[in-house]
Amino acid sequence: MAKQESLRTSECPVARTLESIGERWCMMIVREAFDDVRRFSDFQRNLGLAKNILASRLKQLVEIGVFEIAPASDGSAYSEYVLTERGRSLFPVVVAMRQWGERYLFEEGETHSVLLDNAEGKPLPRLEVYSSQGKKLDSADCHRQRVVAKG
Repeated sequence: MAKQESLRTSECPVARTLESIGERWCMMIVREAFDDVRRFSDFQRNLGLAKNILASRLKQLVEIGVFEIAPASDGSAYSEYVLTERGRSLFPVVVAMRQWGERYLFEEGETHSVLLDNAEGKPLPRLEVYSSQGKKLDSADCHRQRVVAKG
């Protein structure tokens, strides 16, 4: 079997993103962080993940700048994993994945969690993509273009 080539140098941003955070446990860890989970033991308890796998994924997420390690906010001797700006910017990605799953992976009436707006207490509206002029777009309205870096 041929060794799979890394996508880290791909020209495609989707490929590079998947190489960095596309592994399922990485996204589940990020999801937990959006629910204000910060400590290793809390990630492990919530996800039921083996310590070695959790440690590996957290290390990877720190290395790519999604988390930073900080002293515990309660002043204890523990450390916490805190989302960086890069990590917080994954919020729309997580919301898009949730909404896709809600729409296509649950049967009518099947129980699932719902993300609510804290201020309104209502489910978030479906994410949509708009042009620079404010027109709603779908995949037929867009195309990929190779951009050559200047340097």
